[in-house]
Amino acid sequence: MAKHLAAKSELCSGCKACQLICALVHFKENNPKKGALLIKSNLPEPGFEVKTCIQCGVCASVCPVEAIYQEDGIYKIDREKCIGCYTCVSACPEEVMIKHPEETVPIKCDLCGECIGYCGLNVLYVAQD
Repeated sequence: MAKHLAAKSELCSGCKACQLICALVHFKENNPKKGALLIKSNLPEPGFEVKTCIQCGVCASVCPVEAIYQEDGIYKIDREKCIGCYTCVSACPEEVMIKHPEETVPIKCDLCGECIGYCGLNVLYVAQD
C-alpha cells in the first residue's frame, strides 16, 4: 500500500502553519512559500483547498535525468542529479512540485509528517491507498 499526505480541506483555516513548518524543517527558513504543499483560497467562496503530494510518480516519469526516484513508496529528488529543468513542476497533477526562485531544485514532499502535528485543526493526515 502506498502512503501519502492527504488533507480534509473543509477544515482548513488557511493559516499556512503546515507550509511554515515544512520550510523550517527542510530549509531552516521562516518562508511558507518553500513549503511542499499548497493552500489555495476558494475566493469568492469561503474556505481553502489543500493540495498535497499523492506520490503518484508523474514527476519521476517525466524527469529527463531520472533525478526523481522512489524509496519506500515515497518519491524523492536526488539534488545532485537534478538539472533544474522543472519539467516535473509543469507535469505535477496536484500542483505541489514547488519552484522557488531561491532554489535550483524543485521542492517536493518527502512525507516527513512534521506538518501534521503543527496543524491545530487536524486537516492533514497520512493516507494509504
